[in-house]
Amino acid sequence: MDHHIPVHALPEEIQKMLPEEKVCKYCGVSYLILHEFKAMEEKVKAIEKEMKFYQGSVDREKRLQEKLHSLSQELEQYKIDSKSKTESKIYFKLMLRLEVEHCQLKERMPDLQHSVTEPYIGL
Repeated sequence: MDHHIPVHALPEEIQKMLPEEKVCKYCGVSYLILHEFKAMEEKVKAIEKEMKFYQGSVDREKRLQEKLHSLSQELEQYKIDSKSKTESKIYFKLMLRLEVEHCQLKERMPDLQHSVTEPYIGL
């Protein structure tokens, strides 16, 4: 909080007043600080409101961190699935190519059809 240093001294007539004359008869607060007290109350209210906003920010950030972690895990799973699907596609393409080459080989060498019935897979 800001500390207020008065620029001018209190007028002499106020300095000579009795203490009972300088305080509110209802609440007992000095009239000289009542205004500053009310200003401080307003500052406290504003700071409390700001604190609530930041408390909400902490909760939002926590939820967003959890969501980010979840999405990162999903991304890793998609990468694994994609790699597996890519490997399966490559395998099936190779098998299809091998089958086509086997058929072409049979067509080119009809007299070997009886001896070459299955493709040779040298894996």
